[in-house]
Amino acid sequence: MEDDHEQQAPDSLLPYAAWIETALRQVVVRAIEHVGVEGLPGEHHFYLTFRTDHPNVIIPPHLRAQYPKEMTIVLQHRFWDLKFVKETQAISVGLSFGGVGSTLVVPLDSLTAFADPYVGHVLRFNAIMPEEKPAATGSSLVALPESGDEKPAEAPQVVSLDAFRRRTPPKH
Repeated sequence: MEDDHEQQAPDSLLPYAAWIETALRQVVVRAIEHVGVEGLPGEHHFYLTFRTDHPNVIIPPHLRAQYPKEMTIVLQHRFWDLKFVKETQAISVGLSFGGVGSTLVVPLDSLTAFADPYVGHVLRFNAIMPEEKPAATGSSLVALPESGDEKPAEAPQVVSLDAFRRRTPPKH
């Protein structure tokens, strides 16, 4: 006699996972829009991880060379002109690296993670690449932008976040 509770759920013909991921990307949009107008409240800060090899990402060439696949930026103390650009579906933000101010443009489709460590909120995404390639594995480094609207002369810090990331075991 077969137990009815052990039956496997049928494969869905509806793309629920894609719909959920699209909805969760809108959480990022709302957070960016809010902070762009109101600023970061209290101790909140954001980590935005994105694929630098996405064709619509705009970052300085030296950062693209240093982070050819993935990069995490931290929005905490000093950044400027943070906004979500609806026409291009991208986050635009001014940051300073090595004392040089730059505007980064990060398409929503290029995001692989969004986190607000202050409250332990983390969202993970599959980047939507125009020409899908296998995802790279391994460690990702983080370039931390310098604090301040002023342009300090010190070099950016590079920190590995691998120790803080929760890895999902591969599905077999």
